Amino acid sequence: MSDQISIRPLSAMFNKAKPYFLMVCLQFGLAGTYIISMATLIHGMNRYVLIVYRNAIAALVLAPFALLLERFVLILKRKVSPLHTFMRRPKMTFPIFLQIMTLGFLEPILDQGFAYLGMKFTSASFTSAIMNAVPSVTFVVAVILRLEHLKIKEVRGQAKIIGTILSLSGALLMTLYKGPVIDLICSRKASHHGSSGDSSDKHWIPGTLLILVGCVAWSCFYVLQSTTIKKYPAEISLSSLICLAGAIQSSAIALVVEHRPSGWAVGWDSRLFAPLYTGIVSSGITYYVQGLVMKTRGPVFVTAFNPLCMIIVTALGSAILGEQIHLGSIIGGIIIAIGLYSVVWGKSKDYTAASTPAKADDIQELPISAKNCTDGSKLVIATINSVKQDGK
Repeated sequence: MSDQISIRPLSAMFNKAKPYFLMVCLQFGLAGTYIISMATLIHGMNRYVLIVYRNAIAALVLAPFALLLERFVLILKRKVSPLHTFMRRPKMTFPIFLQIMTLGFLEPILDQGFAYLGMKFTSASFTSAIMNAVPSVTFVVAVILRLEHLKIKEVRGQAKIIGTILSLSGALLMTLYKGPVIDLICSRKASHHGSSGDSSDKHWIPGTLLILVGCVAWSCFYVLQSTTIKKYPAEISLSSLICLAGAIQSSAIALVVEHRPSGWAVGWDSRLFAPLYTGIVSSGITYYVQGLVMKTRGPVFVTAFNPLCMIIVTALGSAILGEQIHLGSIIGGIIIAIGLYSVVWGKSKDYTAASTPAKADDIQELPISAKNCTDGSKLVIATINSVKQDGK
């Protein structure tokens, strides 16, 4: 009896600490995506070939879960036979097919393509910092499309506006001001990437603009996906189809850009490890962990850990890739992180307001998806945060 009494507090402490532990471990995994992708690009792998392999692996990883897990959940919820689950699945229509193809173009091709090119011109740590501005850009896109109702007189609306301005200001500061080099860990030891400082300086502003284009594409992806998931409410299947659409479309581009068979060859090196890592870890494990945490803590809790990934990438980029960290990047990253927290705080108040009895004409605002990594895993995150009316 005494053993049971002593075990219960430990079990309660573990359940309370588990979401924090999972999210911290997840940020280390996501940080590895930046480092591994950057190392692969430095060694000469074409970015579109990397996109093809990564999204193809992501589709293969998600497909078994879509076929088995969603059927199992459907059987439990509706108490139907396994055979009838195929008949109950959402119907694929031509408009939905077009939306899936558009989603596959926005995220795998535009976002990943531009983000990779911008990262090659700048650094992995710089890219991870800029990507923290995605929630703010998503907020702006949602307001323009009137999916987000901005209430300026309320504190939560003011917080989202201030956070958006801070995030964009931090990105602008990082673009226009580099400042002196801050020596971190092994940054003094020039690596293959770090030794090309002159070339990187020449492409710093274009590289930042390319990353920002990727941010806008990612934000548009989230907004479109929030409407698509209402018409095709099978989250894992939709994510797998988007990865497949991205792999097919990026294959057409990669075949035009990369003619050499050697450019498609993979060996027991980063050319094989990078697609496997981003496809399995970032699409399989990340989806499961984020979905598990979101069920109990919500997307705002997940988003709050994004700056940790930026810090880890900065440390690993300096130690492994020999990247030079500039003062402007540190200041801009801090400003973007403050803006991110301001936006997610405003969104947390939206969730609080949505959980209370609302008026019939009130509409829940578009949630900000919780992800800052340029990999296939973000395809599956926004599906949980669909736009719904409070009256339903």
